[in-house]
Amino acid sequence: MEVVFVVAIAENGVIGAGNAMPWRMKSDMARFKALTIGKPVIMGRKTFESLPRRPLPGRTNIVITRDADYRAAGAVVTTSSAAAGDVALGDALRRSVTEIAVIGGAEIFRQWLDRADRLEITEVHARPEGDTHFDIDKAEWDEVARIRHPAGPDDSADFSYVTYRRRPPH
Repeated sequence: MEVVFVVAIAENGVIGAGNAMPWRMKSDMARFKALTIGKPVIMGRKTFESLPRRPLPGRTNIVITRDADYRAAGAVVTTSSAAAGDVALGDALRRSVTEIAVIGGAEIFRQWLDRADRLEITEVHARPEGDTHFDIDKAEWDEVARIRHPAGPDDSADFSYVTYRRRPPH
């Protein structure tokens, strides 16, 4: 089972500001949906609560939180990455899909980074202020695809879709 991170990152590593994305990228929303539809998606509580539409339709939403009493309508709530991984694996097998998508936030990305096989990055060509960051250690990842796009009418910046694969151990 391949673990795929799906995340938009500004040129300065910012992925969020005040529990929101500091840009508007309608073009990226279509790509996000295409990459995650029909798959289990793992996220933290704050990411789930920041979604404009909860739960994300057509996907099994798996929320990780430290709060054992937390409930989220339409989502599976777990209190550990291990439990989330078990739920995601079972769901992926039932759906006959080969990927589990991890969609944030920063703490969830940190918890899952060692398990990630591929990064699907929207590189936002801007340098916004932010309080949440994600940095890619280029020593661990090979860039295998890059497509640059100008900002569309509903995008606040130019962007590139970049795919990274984990380098094999030496």
